[in-house]
Amino acid sequence: MSQFDIVGVGLNATDTLLIVPKFPAYAGKEPFSQEILSPGGQVASAMVACAKLGMRVKYIGTCGDDERGRIQMDSLSGTGINLDHVQVRKGCANQSAYIIIDHSTGERTVLWRRPDGLQLDPAEITPEMITCARMLHIDGHDTPAVAKAAQIAHSNGIPVTVDVDTIYHGFDKVLPNVDYLVASSEFPVSWTNERDPFKALEMIQEEYGMRCAAMTLGAHGSLARMDGKFVYSPAFVVNCVDTTGAGDVFHGAFCYSVLQGMPMRQILDFSNAMAALNCTAIGARGGIKGIVEAKALMAKAERRIHSDFETRAI
Repeated sequence: MSQFDIVGVGLNATDTLLIVPKFPAYAGKEPFSQEILSPGGQVASAMVACAKLGMRVKYIGTCGDDERGRIQMDSLSGTGINLDHVQVRKGCANQSAYIIIDHSTGERTVLWRRPDGLQLDPAEITPEMITCARMLHIDGHDTPAVAKAAQIAHSNGIPVTVDVDTIYHGFDKVLPNVDYLVASSEFPVSWTNERDPFKALEMIQEEYGMRCAAMTLGAHGSLARMDGKFVYSPAFVVNCVDTTGAGDVFHGAFCYSVLQGMPMRQILDFSNAMAALNCTAIGARGGIKGIVEAKALMAKAERRIHSDFETRAI
C-alpha cells in the first residue's frame, strides 16, 4: 500500500488581495476597500483541496524564508499535508502575487513574481519522493524538475496529472509522461495553433497518447476528451466573490475524483462544484469545502450552459 494517495510537485505563493468596487479603466484610479494577505499557489492549493477531501497528501516545493514564506508554511502546516521535502530557501523571498479583485464580478487580475532562488532543480527529485504515492500532480514551472518527476511516476505506473496555463520551454519533454492534462482554455490553442478547442485537445491527446486531455473554461465549466469522446460539464451558478484559486481547487478535486474511479462526467461535475464553492469566499483557498458541500451544490445549483460546447460534446 502506498504511503500517500497523491504527491504534488510545484508552486506555492502568498498573495496580497486588493478588493476594489470595480476594476479601473486603463491608467485610471480606484480606491481599494480591503487588503488581505492570503496563501495560494497552483500545486499547493490543489494539495490543500485534496487533503480537505480526506486524501493522504505530500507536497514537494520551495519556499522563501521571509514573512510571506512563513505565512505559506504556517498555512500548509495546519492541513495534515506531509511537508518533509519542502525546502525553505535562506535569504530568498517567497513567490508573491498582487491580485486585484473586482467586487462587482468576483473576477481577478494577477501580478506575480517568483525569485530565481526558488527554482527547484531536477537533482533534488529522487524516485522515493514520487513512488510513495498513487498519483503525481505537477504544474509547468521548474520544467526540468517536474519533467523528471513525471518520468519517474510514468516509469513506475503512477498516473500523472498536470495543471498548465502557458507554454514553458521544454514542456514537450513533460507531456509524453502525462496521463491527465487539465489545461487552461488558452494552452491547447497556443500549443497547437488550432483555434478550435475541440480540435486542439484532440491534437494534443493524439500526439502524446495521454488518457485524457481537458481544459477548464472559467464561468462556462470544463471540457475533456477521453476514449475518443468529448465530455462537457457546465459550470455551477453561485454568488461569486473571488475567482482566485478556482482552477487550483478544480485540479485538486479532479485528482481526487480520478483516484475514486469516477466516470469522466462525474469527475468534471464534482470538480466544477468544488471550484464554484471556492469562488464564494475571498482567497485562493478561502472556500475549499468537503464532499458533502460539493454534492449538495451539485444537487440543487443552476448550471451555466454554453451552447457551443453543449452541442458538440456528449
